Amino acid sequence: MNFERKLASNIKHDRKSFFAYARSKSKSKNQAGVLKSGNMVMDTDSDIADCFNQYFSSVFTEEDLSNLPASPAPLFTDESVSCSDISFDTNTVLKALSKLRPDKAMGLDGLSPRLLIEIKEQISYPLYLLFRKSLDESVIPDDWKQGLVTPIHKKGNRNSAENYRPVSLTSQICKIFESIIRDSIMHHLESNNMINDSQHGFRKGRSCLTNLLTFLDKVTGCIDTGKSVDVIFLDFAKAFDKVPHRRLLMKLKSHGITNKVLDWITEWLKCRIQRVGIRGVLSDWIEVLSGVPQGSVLGPILFLVYINDLDCGIKNWILKFADDTKLFGRISNTADSDELQEDLSKLVQWSSEWQMLFNVDKCNVMHISKKPAQREYQMNGRTLNVVQQEKDLGVLLSNNLKVSAQCQQACSKALRILGMINRTIVYRHTDILLKLYKSMVRPHLEYCIVAWSPYYKKDKVLIEKVQRRFTRMIPSVSKLPYEQRLAKLQLWSLEDRRVRADIIEIYKIINGLSTVEFNCFFEKSHYDRTRGHSLKLRKNRVLTDLRQHFFSERIVNIWNFLDEETISAPSVNSLKKRLHKLYEDGSFPGL
Repeated sequence: MNFERKLASNIKHDRKSFFAYARSKSKSKNQAGVLKSGNMVMDTDSDIADCFNQYFSSVFTEEDLSNLPASPAPLFTDESVSCSDISFDTNTVLKALSKLRPDKAMGLDGLSPRLLIEIKEQISYPLYLLFRKSLDESVIPDDWKQGLVTPIHKKGNRNSAENYRPVSLTSQICKIFESIIRDSIMHHLESNNMINDSQHGFRKGRSCLTNLLTFLDKVTGCIDTGKSVDVIFLDFAKAFDKVPHRRLLMKLKSHGITNKVLDWITEWLKCRIQRVGIRGVLSDWIEVLSGVPQGSVLGPILFLVYINDLDCGIKNWILKFADDTKLFGRISNTADSDELQEDLSKLVQWSSEWQMLFNVDKCNVMHISKKPAQREYQMNGRTLNVVQQEKDLGVLLSNNLKVSAQCQQACSKALRILGMINRTIVYRHTDILLKLYKSMVRPHLEYCIVAWSPYYKKDKVLIEKVQRRFTRMIPSVSKLPYEQRLAKLQLWSLEDRRVRADIIEIYKIINGLSTVEFNCFFEKSHYDRTRGHSLKLRKNRVLTDLRQHFFSERIVNIWNFLDEETISAPSVNSLKKRLHKLYEDGSFPGL
């Protein structure tokens, strides 16, 4: 019982231990097993590791240096606007060491994060000297360029290497310095507004949720005015592994990343090697010819820079979350759909010039309309598939924009985890089960919930059913009515938590904690009534239920209902406490 209590107490910081415990109780194994390639079968760990290594290296880009595109124009006019050197000291290194997570795996150098955290005071100055010398002289130790690749199954047949993603374990010492360089580069890019607003990945104040809200706000707005929307979901083929290095360095220079920083990144990308490990058996080393290492700290930021100009010259809307890209536009007539096809052709041309090709088989079109589609869309002479549903950033979107399919998907995931907890945990102590439920089950029901909050009763009942089942798992309250079970366990209903999530999101938007524009979603009310608070919003007239129940419309009355003390909270945590007080007092705003 004490061991299970310890697992539950540390679940937020150490999920790996819980899943290891759960796997030890399970008969099924999730590790990579037998692989098949044509008529060949690889069943030994050595052969499996070699097969993975050969496949992962086969996707590397052989850069065409004889046909380089013209160097991108600088995004700045002032020569002083550049990131040519990095100013940091011992305290900077110490802070970076303090942010390490002790449960993360060590790299090939054998230095674990837990050890580095324990001795951070003693090593911060020596590491500062090492990092400073590395940056000044553009010299990088060989073991910083070595990666141990772990295959992570994505989906599909487990016997095919193509269905696995390579995640590289690299030196933790190198990652510390990468984090310092990343912070400096991101400050340079953000302070000079160099990253296009279409990008929502790996940026402060932006997320999958802001991407989906921006997308659905435009789409539901079009549908409410009787217009159609065509959406093209684009898929880059092995994007992070295919970034050609010479072209990447050209992009970095155009973004003002020069001199010592550019030289260090150039050296960091050179002569990298990797090998695959399966159950302690290692493949041979193989040279990494392209890409930014998946699992590195610096890699995602370099990728953002590389695809930053993807939307240059595009007339319709485009949204990105790292490499997940969607192109969409309002369609009123044939000319609109022709213009969307022209934009798509521009993206294909960009992908060819910069050797970042699309996987046409996985690029899909969704027509959001009650009217017939205006035309078919093509890439490289091939007609794109038309789909009724598409998973976008983990949320299942339907062409009628109803959320029933997403509700079913979320409930299915949550119930699987709940079932695993039910089978694994022997001692049904209330504290243990509550911590596991809050950390591992409920997040599946609330992931990006502001974007797809259900409004049909059947969908609400379906989601609430998961929490009902969980509360019956606790012996001390299992025979009580649901509302009494919630009160005893101090849980909110999931419907009330969705209202809470809406309030928190609008608070972030109004207070600049989310970088999406307030004016894109809301308009301040000019009504001069003094009752209530000073930040009331204007309620718009809408024509469809779809728009009426979208975030920017459904939240207005709830927000206007709140009092001045609540909406003037100095922080998100303070807001949460004040909402909790309203809930306890019975004055929490309902739907």
